[in-house]
Amino acid sequence: MYKISYSRKAAKAISRMDRKSAELIKGKIDQLAQSPESMSNVKRLSGMEGYRLRVGDWRVVYTLEEARLIIAVVDIGSRGGIYK
Repeated sequence: MYKISYSRKAAKAISRMDRKSAELIKGKIDQLAQSPESMSNVKRLSGMEGYRLRVGDWRVVYTLEEARLIIAVVDIGSRGGIYK
């Protein structure tokens, strides 16, 4: 199982959203930590380092540190503005 590390920006984004969305996103990130290879809604980002996890209209941008078994959540945002 991977450990999850949230950046300050990602933690702030989760704290500002409604409870239902925050719990859904945290649940999906926990599933990702259990088995990153089995998630079907994950894609490698083009033009920048990392991956994105799609959770409804929300996107979770993260990096994967295989050697230390850490998922570093970089940012969480809506579909339209997360990649800017």
